[in-house]
Amino acid sequence: MVAAAIRVEATTAPTAGSALHVQDVSHQFKLHGEPLAVLERVNLQVAAGEFVAVLGPSGCGKSTLLRLVAGLEPPSAGRLFIDGELIAGPHPSRVVVFQDPTLYPWRTVWRNVALGPEAQGNLQAKRGRVAEALKLVGLTGFENAYPHQLSGGMAQRVALARALVNDPQLLILDEPLGKLDSLTRIAMQSELVSLWQNAGFTVLLVTHDVEEALFLAQRVIVFSDRPARLKTEIVNALPYPRHRGDPRLAELRHAVLAQLGLDATW
Repeated sequence: MVAAAIRVEATTAPTAGSALHVQDVSHQFKLHGEPLAVLERVNLQVAAGEFVAVLGPSGCGKSTLLRLVAGLEPPSAGRLFIDGELIAGPHPSRVVVFQDPTLYPWRTVWRNVALGPEAQGNLQAKRGRVAEALKLVGLTGFENAYPHQLSGGMAQRVALARALVNDPQLLILDEPLGKLDSLTRIAMQSELVSLWQNAGFTVLLVTHDVEEALFLAQRVIVFSDRPARLKTEIVNALPYPRHRGDPRLAELRHAVLAQLGLDATW
């Protein structure tokens, strides 16, 4: 049973993007020939334009949920819908950004960002959109640079631009800032909020960082140990821009840590 949500003062949210509905989804893998349950009857609704973060113990099934939402594999049981339509496979409107930028080292920044339009055969029509995406992530002037010439933060910006060039309605983020140094990570968190607010897409983020989840998201979903079940949700309606020293964020952090069994250290 989901615990009552903790709420703070209200704010206005974006209204664009796609609505996601995860309906009674379970999933399992085969491990040494035996079934390994990863997700157990997960039910989740994400409103159009909402920013939702998912937290939980390592290996509980968070990234598996993202793969199902992206349509990279079907669930063992249950169904997933995007704007009321069954998710039956990948679609350009649902774009995944992983922890590793996975840039092609032999392609320039511009050509890495242009991969999507190039694969879809409409690069000529979208050349301007590539330039816009690079501008959005602050990489104008680096079009001809190669991945080995970029810092970790810049490489992740390229990965975000590559996602944004497809005009996603749902941006799926799997620990996208996990490998960055702390200062770059803080800067990128603020930029993610700005990108989301400006573009209005829906965001589903998996992270292990409680403070990151609360700084970015309007709602934090906490999963149990594997097989993951929805343990509770915490609604964070603090207005943007948020300030890391806000005592209300500290209160929410303690609530999340309590759900994860870690509040005794805070």
